[in-house]
Amino acid sequence: MMKQFRLDQLADSIFAIVMTILVFDIRVPEFAGVVTNGILVHSLINMYPLFLSYLLSFSLIFTYWRSHHFIASVLVKNIDTQFANLNGIFFFLVGLVPFSSHFLGTYISAQASTIFFAINIILIGLSLSAMRSYAIKSRTIENTPFTKVENDHAKMHILFPVISAVLAILVSFVSTKLALVLFTLAILFNLSSKGTSYLYFFVKIFKKNK
Repeated sequence: MMKQFRLDQLADSIFAIVMTILVFDIRVPEFAGVVTNGILVHSLINMYPLFLSYLLSFSLIFTYWRSHHFIASVLVKNIDTQFANLNGIFFFLVGLVPFSSHFLGTYISAQASTIFFAINIILIGLSLSAMRSYAIKSRTIENTPFTKVENDHAKMHILFPVISAVLAILVSFVSTKLALVLFTLAILFNLSSKGTSYLYFFVKIFKKNK
């Protein structure tokens, strides 16, 4: 049986490195000759796509770090080789975020960069979902007790960004700006402690009105 604390250390290290690398793509603009405040302000405004992609990616990575911590450190009481392998796939996809983020920031109006970023989100979410599902169903892993409601809310926290990213891909054929809105909504949903509660509240209302 593998040591759980080693996986925790690896996860924290990878997330810390990835979150730091994200800001490296935002470089201070350089100019020849005299530089005025107006020029600097204008250059910062022109860099908004990079700042936006940094904000989206950093927030995304933070929410996935939080979800991963809950699964690997709170939900499970021990780990096995298969669980570690699923973590490896998850870490691989998380490590791709700095590239997909920079690609999006550099070509923020392009459909290709929007779709690539969305696919990265989808794959991360699905790998995290697979990890959680395996942890619950595995006969070799012991879990902390949880209720059906807690399980439903946890799954929605993982899958909501995936659903939003799929919708963003479809919407990108019409508007890449609207796709960015969907990315933002997914992140805000996961950052909110009441996100899943509000969602299930509206779902119940919808079912009653059917």
